[in-house]
Amino acid sequence: MFTHRIATAADLDALRDVMARAIAELQKGFLSAAQIAASRAVMGLDTQLIADGTYFVVENGGRIAGCGGWSHRATLYGGDHSKDLRDPAPLDPAVDAARIRAMYTHPDFARRGVGRLVMTLCEDAARAAGFRRAEMMATLSGEPLYRACGYTPIERVEVPGPDGVPVPLIRMGKALR
Repeated sequence: MFTHRIATAADLDALRDVMARAIAELQKGFLSAAQIAASRAVMGLDTQLIADGTYFVVENGGRIAGCGGWSHRATLYGGDHSKDLRDPAPLDPAVDAARIRAMYTHPDFARRGVGRLVMTLCEDAARAAGFRRAEMMATLSGEPLYRACGYTPIERVEVPGPDGVPVPLIRMGKALR
């Protein structure tokens, strides 16, 4: 039912739309309205993932059902607009954990296996690149999926958003076997 491919620059507008919908809808019940609004300042698309060829698009009938990627760079999370979170330094697969990044599911496709498919694609690609561990900065709404995929919490943080509204996140990790 789902197909997947590597994202291209031609996908940017559609990916941003999926991300906006996912942030607005899938965090309800986990974050307050103010926290959802503040989370836009720390979440979003990092186009470096697309340039690196490490960002996947999952489609169903020509619609983007979800997206996500992995990275061999030090940036743990954040979009193009969150400049203070970005670090393009390359990671060493022998000692560093690959980064699982920017996972989003279109609300119309939530809880249908899209997230698990993206996780499998990312982990397989990171493993093939020599990484033995993966880490991510998870949202509260993503935590159940990541736990089900074998990730465990490393630390819980609150990232200050606009107007001082804190956005709770969880750094999670997993050994890639």
